[in-house]
Amino acid sequence: MENIQAMRLFVRVVDLGSFSKAAAELGMGQPAATKQVRRMETQLGARLLHRSTRGVTPTEIGLLYCEKCKLILHHVDEAASVAALLQTQVQGALRISTSVAFGRRVMAPLVMQFMRLNPGLQVDLSCDDRYVDLVEQGVDVAIRMGRLADSTLGSRHLGLNPWVVVASHDYLRQHGTPRTPKDLASHDALIYSTVQGDARWHFNGPQGRAASVAVRGRLRSNNLSMLLSAARAGFGVAALPRYVAQESIDSGALHTVLDAWHLPQQEVHAVYPSPKLVPAKVSQFIEWLQGQFGPDWWARPASPQK
Repeated sequence: MENIQAMRLFVRVVDLGSFSKAAAELGMGQPAATKQVRRMETQLGARLLHRSTRGVTPTEIGLLYCEKCKLILHHVDEAASVAALLQTQVQGALRISTSVAFGRRVMAPLVMQFMRLNPGLQVDLSCDDRYVDLVEQGVDVAIRMGRLADSTLGSRHLGLNPWVVVASHDYLRQHGTPRTPKDLASHDALIYSTVQGDARWHFNGPQGRAASVAVRGRLRSNNLSMLLSAARAGFGVAALPRYVAQESIDSGALHTVLDAWHLPQQEVHAVYPSPKLVPAKVSQFIEWLQGQFGPDWWARPASPQK
């Protein structure tokens, strides 16, 4: 950028025929302007200007160099205009990262709705349950659950992700319905190893009561869809996010239990590489997302509305 600034100064000196006028126009002192052009001549190994009491005029080399500088500055200004345009419009490529279950059941419909609203946008939606380095992977925005660790990343709170305990009718008929959290100790639990890795479920209950119970079961998985299928098939009691279980609850394939007790809700955040100079496609996508996570957002139809 220093070379660009020097070129811009040199062009104005040639056009105005004066160091003082060029320096004043660019908001700098005349001695600094003179020194900068001399440094340029030294670096090039050529005299660019004739200096006299009547002003300054370009040498033959200086005139040719000035024309090349003007061409370079034109391209620089054009590039800056393009960058400014892209920074203020929702267009171009948007790379989004989220978990597998949340991506398939929640983000995919939302992304398609946002794309309908912004025809100039191309989206790359990546679903992976592993931690993704946003900068290394070139991700524009990631949707993450739970409390965020301190970092230099930018973040916006979207909403809360409630969990619910469910089981199939056949399972409950054969094993009985748990009435309190401690009853889960005698049931087959379907354990989500990513969150419930210690096989202990924590509840908040009536009148501020809290309960913690160690659960056991034959099936553990880090995949929520797998646990949903197992619960529907009668293999046990599962703790699942509402957005995963709701469709099965509505259809009657699963029933909620322990309705007076609540599992901790997870915070839902949009995370992006830096809180500074956020592109319009990222900031507007996140602002739009914040309007999609109101009360009972998890009850939204799975397919996008036309």
